[in-house]
Amino acid sequence: MTTFTASKRAFKRSLLAGAVLPLAFLSTHAFAECERGDLDALYCDENGDLVADRPTDESKWLDPDTLIFAYTPVEDPAIYTDIWQPFIDHLSEVTGRDVRFFAVQSNAAQVEAMRSGRLHIAGFSTGPTPFAVNLAGAVPFALMGSDDGQFGYTLQMFTHVDSDIQDLEDLKGKRVAHTSPTSNSGNLAPRALLPELGITPDEDYEVVYSGSHDQSMLGVVARDYDAAPVASEVVDRMAARGLYDTDDVRMIYESDRFPTTSYNYAYNLHPDLVEKIEEAFFSFDFAGTELGEEFEGVEKFIPINYKDNWQVIRTIQAANGVSYTQENLE
Repeated sequence: MTTFTASKRAFKRSLLAGAVLPLAFLSTHAFAECERGDLDALYCDENGDLVADRPTDESKWLDPDTLIFAYTPVEDPAIYTDIWQPFIDHLSEVTGRDVRFFAVQSNAAQVEAMRSGRLHIAGFSTGPTPFAVNLAGAVPFALMGSDDGQFGYTLQMFTHVDSDIQDLEDLKGKRVAHTSPTSNSGNLAPRALLPELGITPDEDYEVVYSGSHDQSMLGVVARDYDAAPVASEVVDRMAARGLYDTDDVRMIYESDRFPTTSYNYAYNLHPDLVEKIEEAFFSFDFAGTELGEEFEGVEKFIPINYKDNWQVIRTIQAANGVSYTQENLE
């Protein structure tokens, strides 16, 4: 084992440990009264934009020499470490800081890392984004999109091409793989949208949790599951990498479009640093990079705000009785 590899692993272990321990410590303290809506007691929202306000005390602003960036949990984090490297280099150049990529293993670990101050910039999946906002002080500011400002993905329901399932009605009595409890397209959206179409998860079909969109799709291909709701952007990338044959599956339902992964900075970063982070995102050129190849059709990061762009997601989560607590983040 090289010294670099050992140091890198030690760094990741310390990052994970630091992400969890301060959480219990912080939750025991009393906080000043302020307007905060659904935000945790650590944060205030005096301007009503639904995200944490930057601390009024400038001594609490973070201005780290090393920035930690994390992308949403994926099946093979090692692949994405390389894919994100061109952007990491660009972010480092624009901010003038060392930037390290942190491969997270779960949504909970990612949220806890930002809450504890060990994660500064992150891409959170659609469903977990409100948890990151309310529990970790994440401030969504960008999405991947096209030059004309279009963005988003759909919920798609797939079955095996040789199954007897032709439409949603045929899911009754079947075994259907949802991804994880906090996933939008993999769980919450089906629970909110499908009953209006005559099929209710847990009542009309058995729900089993696969753990990820990748595993759901591969389970359908292997016929471990009768069907699965998944995010279109994820299965499109899987198909592009040859992880499954599109001829082996059949889509029986597709929803309207949802926002995709949100890109966030921690609420308490120094405003001058935030300005540089935003500059880096909005000036990054996807063309000719591995990141551009991985996210086909994406041409740039586009500015968004949580209050407007995540309204449909909050509505879906409210319909599912979701509350933004650490216990509910899986």
